[in-house]
Amino acid sequence: MSRLKELRKYVDAELNKMEDADKRTSAIAHLYGVSLASTMIAKKRGLDPEIAAMAAMLHDLHAYKSGSYDDHAHKGSDLAREILGELQLTDESETEMICSAIYHHDDKPATDSPMDEVLKDADVIDHCLKDTSKVVKEKEQARFDKLCDEFGMK
Repeated sequence: MSRLKELRKYVDAELNKMEDADKRTSAIAHLYGVSLASTMIAKKRGLDPEIAAMAAMLHDLHAYKSGSYDDHAHKGSDLAREILGELQLTDESETEMICSAIYHHDDKPATDSPMDEVLKDADVIDHCLKDTSKVVKEKEQARFDKLCDEFGMK
């Protein structure tokens, strides 16, 4: 089984513990949507698509498990480190890359490492394109505009 498939199996089991069916469906759609977008962005930018997809699968798991978005990026990074250590799917440098991306993913105006940027951008793509009738959040607008230019979406 691939590392990503094994991680998804773990994440799916965690999400299936959510009692609210609507929230569970939304969580699954978001994590898989960001994972797909991360894979595409990483491939385009010459980065490791598997690591990007793994970061995406874990990026909001803390919020879904706890029911709170309070400091979810930083707490989510800690949770990801625990999960990756338990599953032993990544080496130390891969774990650091994944956890850094999760730690920084909510700070959309800042520019961080290339893999951090992949996760931020994938999160914005999912937020902005999942329902195009919604207004783009102010903190995501500049990043979304840059992504539209990068991907030729005028």
